[in-house]
Amino acid sequence: QVQLVESGGGLVQAGGSLRLSCAASGRTFSNYAMGWFRQAPGKEREFVATFNRSGGTYYADSVKGRFTASRDNAKSTVYLQMNSLKPEDTAVYYCAARSQGYSIAYFFVNLDAYDYWGQGTQVTVSS
Repeated sequence: QVQLVESGGGLVQAGGSLRLSCAASGRTFSNYAMGWFRQAPGKEREFVATFNRSGGTYYADSVKGRFTASRDNAKSTVYLQMNSLKPEDTAVYYCAARSQGYSIAYFFVNLDAYDYWGQGTQVTVSS
């Protein structure tokens, strides 16, 4: 039982930065695994970043070293700091929440592992 709202998307030049936010409703935010995904036109939605229960982070190879995910349980918000953006990063970015289970060590990277999804925020990177 959670609602997610993404924000922070926009148009940036290649090499620039954006910071996305995902605000979650509900009073059990800290018990939900959270993830970031993206979907470009004509492509399937793909994994970007997620957390395990201990706060560890895991990233897709395509964004490793450029993107940083963070979580603020007190604010019921997760973030995605995107640096050194490339045109191929252009996509709608979604945050997702998993309620079925939350591991202290395991990272959930599959779409069907998540129960709740935000509406997405558009990120466009120009060359």
